Amino acid sequence: MFTGIVQGMAKLQYLERKTNLSTFGVHLPTAAREGMQVGASVALNGVCLTITHWDEQAVYFDAMIETLRLTNLGALQEGDLVNFERAARFQDEIGGHLMSGHVIDQVTLTARQELDEENLRLEFTVPEQWMKYIFAKGYIGLNGCSLTVGEVEENCFSVYLIPETRRATTFGAMPEGTQVNLEIDPQTQVIVDTVERVMAARGI
Repeated sequence: MFTGIVQGMAKLQYLERKTNLSTFGVHLPTAAREGMQVGASVALNGVCLTITHWDEQAVYFDAMIETLRLTNLGALQEGDLVNFERAARFQDEIGGHLMSGHVIDQVTLTARQELDEENLRLEFTVPEQWMKYIFAKGYIGLNGCSLTVGEVEENCFSVYLIPETRRATTFGAMPEGTQVNLEIDPQTQVIVDTVERVMAARGI
């Protein structure tokens, strides 16, 4: 599990594309390597990946074909920056909201508005099937970052970023048109699906 509090950005140092598999080598800072073990989980752009090995240059992960198809990891190139978060431990403070690292789709950054020197508004267009799970003031996971939803319209929603989020994540310099990984709040999804199922059973 993850908290959605991104711990920083990491550069993709190594990329090997194979048939239906890619191996990523990401440069994690020394502090983020403390207590690292093979088999441990790290979220890269919100995608839960397993450490396979590491060396002085990078920490390595494998991503299968479904992960590459569904998430923006499939479009990464060497030198790109990704958001990273080590898996949460029992004694950690949950500053965001619990996230699984299971990305369900990608959304598109369609508008970027600098409201003033400290406030940034981002608007995302969403595939239609996911809009029913997105509510104003609800939680959303974007590239592994736990954010609060601002406005919600027919096929899009907005978020507002504080300076620290802009500094610590890839959102600070993200251009319009970028594809971003989406994770829906699982509690919201369960409630909505349950209500729909009960209403359908009652013919409502």
